[in-house]
Amino acid sequence: MKVYGIKFNDKGKIYNFKSESIECPINVTVIVETEKGLQFGKVVSEIQNINNYENLKDIVRISTKEDYKKYLDNLKEASKALKKAKELVKEMDLKMNIIDASYTFDRKQLLFNFYAEERIDFRELAKKLAFAYRTRIELRQIGARDKAEEVGGIGVCGRVLCCTSFLKQKESVTMNMAKNQNIALNPSKINGLCGRLLCCLSYEDEEYTCCRKKLPEIGQTVNTKYGKGTVKNLDILDQQYDVDVNGEIHKIKTDDNNESDK
Repeated sequence: MKVYGIKFNDKGKIYNFKSESIECPINVTVIVETEKGLQFGKVVSEIQNINNYENLKDIVRISTKEDYKKYLDNLKEASKALKKAKELVKEMDLKMNIIDASYTFDRKQLLFNFYAEERIDFRELAKKLAFAYRTRIELRQIGARDKAEEVGGIGVCGRVLCCTSFLKQKESVTMNMAKNQNIALNPSKINGLCGRLLCCLSYEDEEYTCCRKKLPEIGQTVNTKYGKGTVKNLDILDQQYDVDVNGEIHKIKTDDNNESDK
């Protein structure tokens, strides 16, 4: 039994599928069985050391030229369905933004992802789409981060968004992470294009937490070789801090082994 990592689109997540007899080189396209029906995907990796195969779906076959042609036809038809859905949303005055549309390979289901600020009653929309396309319709509401991943863009760092390029597992990001890294709590500095906290705040949070253990807090009174003073600023990664001693600012390194009094 072999397990392969497969993507359904370049931006998508990697899903594991098993095969008993089909050899699947990297970058070959395959037809796989999913809960929603057959799907067309690309092999991106061979997975080792899998102990539990029971929950994995099967690779049905390596795709043929006919399969690839059908896949391209599905993309074209899904694009038309996306346009139609947007027209219906505007006509019905629904407060939602349809992001994308996709068919399963066997066209047993047509999936629409949409973004909305609040819950939407889309039952009537689903009925109209089902009548128009004679297949099962699924409308899935996604969050602001998922929308950014689908749409893409350039972050404040000048690079392609992490969620679009490489970040497939989104971690929980909190305001405490920004505070922990001593970053100014300015929304333009700590929010991404999605309007939520930058995912990259989580990348170095563990290191900042470790570095802060030896540092006092801002406003804390400490004893130094210059006398007793108040901590005014922290340089976390350099392991030093500024202390105001009788109106004069002194830089103190943590390796000076100064004692502190709260």
